[in-house]
Amino acid sequence: MKKTGFTTTALNVPYAKHDPHKALQMPLYESVAYEFDSAEQIEANFRGEYIAHVYSRTASPTVEYFELKLKALTQSSGVIAVSSGMAAITNTIMALTKTGDNIISGNRLFGHSFALLQNTLSEFGLETRFSDLSSAEEIEKLIDKNTRAIYFETVTNPQLDIADIEMLSRVAKKHNLVLVADSTITPPNVFSGGKFGVNIEVMSTTKYISGGATSFGGAIVDHGNFDWNRNPNTASYTEKFKDNAFLIKVRKNVYRNTGGSMAPQTARFQIQGLDILELRVEKCYQNCLALGEFMKAHPRIKKVSYPGLETDERYPLAQKYFNGIPGTIMSFELESKAACYTFMNKLQIIRRATNLNDNKSLIIHPHSTIYAEFTEEERIAARINDRMMRLSVGIENVDDIIADIEAALK
Repeated sequence: MKKTGFTTTALNVPYAKHDPHKALQMPLYESVAYEFDSAEQIEANFRGEYIAHVYSRTASPTVEYFELKLKALTQSSGVIAVSSGMAAITNTIMALTKTGDNIISGNRLFGHSFALLQNTLSEFGLETRFSDLSSAEEIEKLIDKNTRAIYFETVTNPQLDIADIEMLSRVAKKHNLVLVADSTITPPNVFSGGKFGVNIEVMSTTKYISGGATSFGGAIVDHGNFDWNRNPNTASYTEKFKDNAFLIKVRKNVYRNTGGSMAPQTARFQIQGLDILELRVEKCYQNCLALGEFMKAHPRIKKVSYPGLETDERYPLAQKYFNGIPGTIMSFELESKAACYTFMNKLQIIRRATNLNDNKSLIIHPHSTIYAEFTEEERIAARINDRMMRLSVGIENVDDIIADIEAALK
């Protein structure tokens, strides 16, 4: 069968096993445990010789189908679905590192991701070396014998910086490091990580994939393009599991033992979200373009940031890596924090809420919300000021969004 388009592929991924009722929607399997035909069969399963579902904390048919669907759409070698985007990051870093190791990370991360690396994992002996990741030479100065990975966000939130992914891939390959991309803002219909040398993608499926804020979850995507013998923390798994060493270490060690599994109810929502992902992203993107042109012309708006606009300096990278669609969040600035609050409080259609790619447009003031626990020096380093607002653009009629913004600016 010839290669099909994104949405056609999403709608036609086969089930792992035949459904006796030929249901066109994957059934919701809420069972905790699954029966085996014999004691010998269950022993074979635990020895890894017979593949079947055992206990839903480790795998369930509904979650498995979500993983298969996302695997097909990312053209990857395997996917593990977890309970949240933060769980995806944590499982991945824990599988790749041990006490005394370090990773290199972008320094303009989403606030909770930064806190995980800076505050939480550091207490277990993992060092994170933060960099703006713009220079190969500067990155290489941070690498030593205990460096295991380079971690970055494809598009930073809310600064909307875009990494030079191919440059990062060259550095990672040169030093046998795993390149880990948080691709939450650039879902798989616009970004193919393996094509550009990304080894592992982590994503919050709560955002684009859930289908409009129906549920929260996360995913770990292995593109099958890293030799796991080169990482001392996965090498012991390669003799038995070969190219699947990383995924097996996550599933049989970190994921299973820390309990961050995706619920089957969540998987059911997100299976349906994948079916309409491309349609929703395209609608939000077109809204972003129209909003960008309106905002650039408005005298009260001091600065507009959206790399999908041709006038944005990051537009060439958005074209190169994301087919011109660098997510569907924008940032813009007014003259002061007080002006931002007055504006936000007047909005009628855009909601004051913190999430991304809900069907509804959402707005927050990052300085006082997701960066509230940062020192002012850390906010400055992350390029967060109190005049900035973040707008996650929804699927409303764009004329109504523009009218709402225009009325709130008066």
